[in-house]
Amino acid sequence: MITRKEIDHLAELARIDVSEKDRDSLTDDLESILAYVSEINTLHIGEKTGSPIERHLNVMRPDGEPHVPGLFSEDILREAPETEEGYFKVQKILP
Repeated sequence: MITRKEIDHLAELARIDVSEKDRDSLTDDLESILAYVSEINTLHIGEKTGSPIERHLNVMRPDGEPHVPGLFSEDILREAPETEEGYFKVQKILP
């Protein structure tokens, strides 16, 4: 059970003022949230193999034939407002 002292401590860490009235409500709310989050520990994920990306998102794929470096550089640079020595020229934003 979350105590009022813990609520006060959390409020201090978050730098918020919690009224006397809201302390009881927050105690119940936080206990519900923690109970819900603790359900994650009961999940059975199965055997972990490979990276999380490969297991769940299937976004990793072997690359095919890569294009020749610089093949499109001239076309791209031609579209830029300004270039200098083969690079985009942009306004300086840092001193």
